[in-house]
Amino acid sequence: MYHTSILRLIMNKIGPLFLFLLLGTLSGCSSALGAGSDNEPETAQEDTKMPAPVDVFAPTYWEGAQLVWSDEFEGNALNREYWKFETGNHGWGNNELQNYLEDANVSVSDGTLKITAKKEEVGGSSYTAARLNSIREFKYGKIEIRAKIPEHKGNGLWPALWMLGNDIGTVGWPACGEIDIMEYVSYSPNETHFSIHSTANNHVNGTQITSGPVPLETIEEEFHTYGVLWTDKYLRFYIDDPENIQLNFLRPAVVTAENWPFSKPFYFLMNIAVGGNWGGQQGVEDSIFPATMEVDFVRVYQVK
Repeated sequence: MYHTSILRLIMNKIGPLFLFLLLGTLSGCSSALGAGSDNEPETAQEDTKMPAPVDVFAPTYWEGAQLVWSDEFEGNALNREYWKFETGNHGWGNNELQNYLEDANVSVSDGTLKITAKKEEVGGSSYTAARLNSIREFKYGKIEIRAKIPEHKGNGLWPALWMLGNDIGTVGWPACGEIDIMEYVSYSPNETHFSIHSTANNHVNGTQITSGPVPLETIEEEFHTYGVLWTDKYLRFYIDDPENIQLNFLRPAVVTAENWPFSKPFYFLMNIAVGGNWGGQQGVEDSIFPATMEVDFVRVYQVK
């Protein structure tokens, strides 16, 4: 009512034409202030472009990898927050001869972990050794283990540094997947092996993917770094330098659980087996014991 009286008064005093011009001017001012709430100026629209996909094949991809976990084996005891023992003498699916014990065959000193296989009668077995599993699990990364294989004295040892899929308890082996970062059999000195195992590719059926024997003249005398570059597109195994690739396994074009079980977390294993289907192909010589594998470090790098 109040506003109507004012407009009528203006109409009587200045006429309709001037009122029309006045209202037009006010409307223009309102538009200049913008249509936002509280007369706030309009903001620029957000950039909705999707980030460019990461190219894991780029030469510089691994330059951005950061250390996310490691064990440098300092001090004088195994870190039980990092590792647990698997024990037993049931052959481990390979007719192995050793009894894996807890604590007795492992020590930490002078910056290295020492796993020792011994000739001794325990629990019905003629040999003892140790098998360590990491408590932490990892999915993808630059994985490195620096180790020295036992001094070569004869046949019968089968040391390994490897990984298994964390669902082995439900799907079993080989469906869980296996990544062999380093395997060695002492009847074939001065060389090492890299392999992957899955339902589609495993040694039981003779279909495993492997490097075959890789010459390494100082494997028993010196420490070497055994590594794998692991992404959702490939597994690349190397010795000492990521440029020194020994096995390159690309993800199949048609992916199934049988041929690529490598897109889930895996855990580490470190052990020395005695005899078995592979390690014992040329028998076991008791003169080789005790035999010790030393591990300098285990490291995991990931690209964030």
